[in-house]
Amino acid sequence: MKEKNTEKPAKSRLQLLHQYYSYTGFYTFVWQAIIKALPYIIAIVIAVYTLNHFFNINAALVQITEILPSYGVLSFFFVSETLLGLVPPEIFIAWAGKMFSPWFFLTLLAILSYGGGLVSYWMGRTITKTPSVHNYLEVKMEKQLKNSKKWGGFLIMVGAVLPLPFSIACIAAGIIEFPFKNVMLYGSLRFARFAIYGLIIFNVL
Repeated sequence: MKEKNTEKPAKSRLQLLHQYYSYTGFYTFVWQAIIKALPYIIAIVIAVYTLNHFFNINAALVQITEILPSYGVLSFFFVSETLLGLVPPEIFIAWAGKMFSPWFFLTLLAILSYGGGLVSYWMGRTITKTPSVHNYLEVKMEKQLKNSKKWGGFLIMVGAVLPLPFSIACIAAGIIEFPFKNVMLYGSLRFARFAIYGLIIFNVL
């Protein structure tokens, strides 16, 4: 009589990853973070919508790219990508698409965006040197800080690839003192995002 095969099928990498995040409380952590950040996000969205109602922000940004020389636009973009990155990169990618060498300027934008994120990381590290901030993180945010360090790579990848401010993700990584070499590695996905957006926007223009 043949014995029944009682071995369970091997789990896929995605299933194992989901299991890890479930056991470590990653999903709960993200949900709690979203709930805490929601009032601030709503306030920012309302403020931007209200401002845009009276003053066309996108039109003004497009006008800036038309008035400034190329080095001025690139400098403005670098500052934006370093300080919270709230100006949509798509506007600058569209500007690059109108230049005499679109892919060259797109490459410059990608490098500046990546570099701006790395500068933001060190801004985050500098913030933690402030005694009041350091004490707050070590005492009141100890549990959240521990979890954030555990998933810092995911935080950087989300900021690099998705339409979210890359600078904010890098500042957060600096605050939690996530290893800089890992920030450089995961942050390099930023180049992939610019390449994909370039293919889409350049074909539309």
